[in-house]
Amino acid sequence: MADSSEDQASAKCTNQQTPLGRLATLNSVATMPPGQRILPMSNTDIVIDPADGVGAYISGFDLADAANTNEVGVLREALGEYGVLFFRGQALTEKQHISLAEAFGDININRFFPMVDGQPKIAEVRKEPSQSINIGSIWHTDHSYDEVPAMGSILVSRITPKRGGDTVFSNMFLAYEHLSEGLKETLLQLNAVHSSRHVFGDKATGGKRFNNAEAATQDSVHPMVIAHPISGKKALYVNPQFTIGIKGWHDTESKPLLDMLYQHSIRPEFTHRFKWHKGSIAFWDNRATWHCALNDYPTETRLMHRITVEGEALHPAHA
Repeated sequence: MADSSEDQASAKCTNQQTPLGRLATLNSVATMPPGQRILPMSNTDIVIDPADGVGAYISGFDLADAANTNEVGVLREALGEYGVLFFRGQALTEKQHISLAEAFGDININRFFPMVDGQPKIAEVRKEPSQSINIGSIWHTDHSYDEVPAMGSILVSRITPKRGGDTVFSNMFLAYEHLSEGLKETLLQLNAVHSSRHVFGDKATGGKRFNNAEAATQDSVHPMVIAHPISGKKALYVNPQFTIGIKGWHDTESKPLLDMLYQHSIRPEFTHRFKWHKGSIAFWDNRATWHCALNDYPTETRLMHRITVEGEALHPAHA
């Protein structure tokens, strides 16, 4: 039931698929654009500026202090509403990165990614100049192969290329919302099968980039449309990298429907392309978004530190 290499290649995101549009910027209160919100907090104001397609740009406080304030509740609510939160100009140390993640839940120790030296809670996502293949170039949502998928991940930029290396996100709330009523009703009755074996196991095509191939034994079944654990909104919950079929359907039956959903879900109006700089952070919710990393920076290094926060069991949405 695993995707073929041809299918995997077609699920990659490219510059042609994701033209660089407006990168949302934070404006002053006097020029506040439609949709922007300012939330008064104890020591500062949090500014939430919705991005095109998916996500929101957040400013107004230092994430290094967020674990010790009531901003955590505001950020959690925003995550459930927008799917991914973007931050600029942050300077988190590795210990502060861990503290921030722990404020949202237990940390998932990644089974397959190399770890940062001395910090086993932080996974290293690295591409060296000599490497032609990057990590994360196929559209996916992390950990859908687990019976209890991770809530989300906090990705901190450490080394960025001079140009390129952006991450593109897609909105699974909108992907579901813009399906026909008939297809929505059908999907509400279905479950999808997810697996880690073909991506991280012995037969994976990623070479030596991942560890512990023998640990890639996870298979799971989840509703194809979930009720988001924070917002309660309906979200499409399949993805090109880890979803391998529809429960109870033959491959020849499930593949055409899944392929259609995959193409539908990356419509430009559902996506946002995040450009990394020094001090940039993205915090995404796996239950509400997909993401993929562009591989358009040959001969340069890109290094990210990722911490994944544990989630909760998913429940089907209801009509």
